[in-house]
Formats: sequence, structure tokens, C-alpha cells
Amino acid sequence: MKNKEKRKTHPVAAFCSALGTVLLILVVVAAAPAAVPRAFGLQVYEVISGSMAPEIPTGSLVYVRKAKAEQIQAEDVIAYDGGGGALITHRVVENRTLMGEFVTKGDANEKEDPNPVSYDQLRGKVVCSIPYLGWIAGLLSETTGKLAAAGMIAAAVLLHVAAGIMFRKTES
Repeated sequence: MKNKEKRKTHPVAAFCSALGTVLLILVVVAAAPAAVPRAFGLQVYEVISGSMAPEIPTGSLVYVRKAKAEQIQAEDVIAYDGGGGALITHRVVENRTLMGEFVTKGDANEKEDPNPVSYDQLRGKVVCSIPYLGWIAGLLSETTGKLAAAGMIAAAVLLHVAAGIMFRKTES
């Protein structure tokens, strides 16, 4: 039987490897809440106004599933095209199926929205919201956030390469 040798690990190599792994985990954890649900057919949006507070505060991430307009009920929260590229999430007060429109209201608003929402504007039903994650997703969707994530990935790769080189040097 061969004697098993205990290999000494260079402490700097171990630190580089651990730091590289932590950086990769941070990027994955930051990107997952916005990326993974899309694989399951959900649309993901950041809430930028307080009209649905306190249930859906500003900075939340909302997950929207396509739904048939006729199946939307009063009290459901829907996401719809508000015009000019704006997406609005409000609660349904009434589904007027004969007219093909919804009466909606933001939870934080005193009155119903002045204009009904046509079925054509419907993007889907809000199935979940997570406070604060919208801000992170928003940062990652901007150029600076993408560059920061790419920089963290590059740094993690370089740290793992450096650790590998140091590990090989301690073995020889």
C-alpha cells in the first residue's frame, strides 16, 4: 500500500479559490430571481411606483403569468400596458366581460383608475412579488450593472486560475 501524503495547501491559493467562488455565487444569486422564472414562462418586472403599496412596494420584483382576460376576477392583480412603454400593475375592481375591459385601482390610490383597461392591454396576472429584488434586477439590467457582473465573473475566473497555478506549484 502506498502511503497517503498530506498535501499542503498554500493559504493564498485557498483564499483566491474561495473568493472566486463567492464572487460567482453572488452573481448567480443576484441574477437568478430575474432569469430563472423566465424559463418557466413568467414575465418579470420591476415596480417603480407606490400605487400598489403596501402589498407591492416600490422596488419589488413582480412575476406575471399570461392569463385569459375572461378568467381574471375582481381582486386579482394584473399587469397591463399603460401606454408609452409603461407597464402598470393594479388590482381589478371589476371584469366587464361583455365590454372586454377591466376597472382597476391601485391599492394606495383613493379612487378607481379613470380609464378602463381593455383586454388588449392585458399582459397577465401577477402571481408573486418580492420586495427589494426589483432594485437589484434593475441594476443588473443597466449597462453599469452588466459590466459589474461581467467584471465579477472575470475576477472569479482569474482568481481560480491563480489558485490553480499556486496549487500546482505547491505539489511540485
